[in-house]
Amino acid sequence: MSMYLFQLSYTSEAAKAMITSPSDRKAAAASLINALGGKLHEMYFSFGDYDAVCLIEGPDDKMMAAGAMAVGASGSISKAHTTKLMSVDDSMAAMAKAGKAVGAYKPPVG
Repeated sequence: MSMYLFQLSYTSEAAKAMITSPSDRKAAAASLINALGGKLHEMYFSFGDYDAVCLIEGPDDKMMAAGAMAVGASGSISKAHTTKLMSVDDSMAAMAKAGKAVGAYKPPVG
């Protein structure tokens, strides 16, 4: 299973609707992610460039792309960003692999 960080900003219309009639956005997100075969580990509202962040686990990139497309198609978000996450163990394995291959790449010279 892969892990993803999904960051999103709501449209002004969606923000207005949440203020007028508060709703559990974590439950809504979990419902979509579960329907796609994934799991929502956590959702937080945030300050800064994005209004909310979600930590999502899923079987593959297609699941995550489908979820991002479904949310985007709803018209409730103005921007989103998906970051695929890597465990520390996997990143250490990548470091070891890079160490074995580092001499194979020849940079351009001018």
